[in-house]
Amino acid sequence: MKAVHTDTQELLFGLQQEASAAWSQPVQFAEYVVLFVPAGSGIFHADFSVTAFNGPVLLFATPFQLLRLEADTDLPYFQLRFHGDFYCIEHHRAEVACNGSLFNNIYQQPFIQLSKDESLGFFQLITQLEAEFKQEAPSDMVLKAYLQLLLAKSSAIRQKTQVITPDGPQPDDQMERFRVLLDQHYLTLHKPADYAELLAISPNHFTKKCNRYFGKSPSRLIQDRLVLEAKKQLHLTRKSIKEIAYALRFDDEFYFSRFFKKNTGVSPQTFRQRTGISIVADLSMQ
Repeated sequence: MKAVHTDTQELLFGLQQEASAAWSQPVQFAEYVVLFVPAGSGIFHADFSVTAFNGPVLLFATPFQLLRLEADTDLPYFQLRFHGDFYCIEHHRAEVACNGSLFNNIYQQPFIQLSKDESLGFFQLITQLEAEFKQEAPSDMVLKAYLQLLLAKSSAIRQKTQVITPDGPQPDDQMERFRVLLDQHYLTLHKPADYAELLAISPNHFTKKCNRYFGKSPSRLIQDRLVLEAKKQLHLTRKSIKEIAYALRFDDEFYFSRFFKKNTGVSPQTFRQRTGISIVADLSMQ
């Protein structure tokens, strides 16, 4: 791997070319992950999300998601990983608009389909990144600039593909209403039946529509929304674990820790230690 490390050899930013066999067993990283698959098809697993893809495609993952790749052949791809201490997507949200679009979005599949020209553009960007890594002393400023450009281009493509067309998939008003309701009530309403009642539809019909529209069950989305908020507070604030547990309406920090580890594979303490506390946490206190 071509990489930049801290003085203690923790990865800050890395780029390597691999094949799908490397991810045939589940893996986890403390960094954000972008996979560029120029060609071929397979299935991308990110936690409980399952995405079938055909290259060229970009795949995205957040820290400590459980990842796996399935492919009939040994599929080559480029793997890019960056730590929040190297490039803070929350701090640069205006420049790249990727937080909530490419990363930290429980409602959308974590991939972007690319055209042939778009794929060529990303291949050229990665080639430029590789060239900078080969320098005797790679410039952090240059590497960050290439990374920012890659994320900004990805966000622009994602926004373009979200435009509703007459021939494309149409929004479901009830499911979009569920998305709003979940963001409003995830701290207090934890049962699918609660949301089915608010939407005035039967629980079974609600579950079928949710699975079809989001690719996840209502129960999975409800849990994912709570886990997402926990990750945000661990990364974006300096609140203690006890304070975060209280803010998320858990009875105590031990129950919160068990819930978090069950859904992420790591404890809240480990997640915070490995992902770090964002610069945004200190900026918000000024």
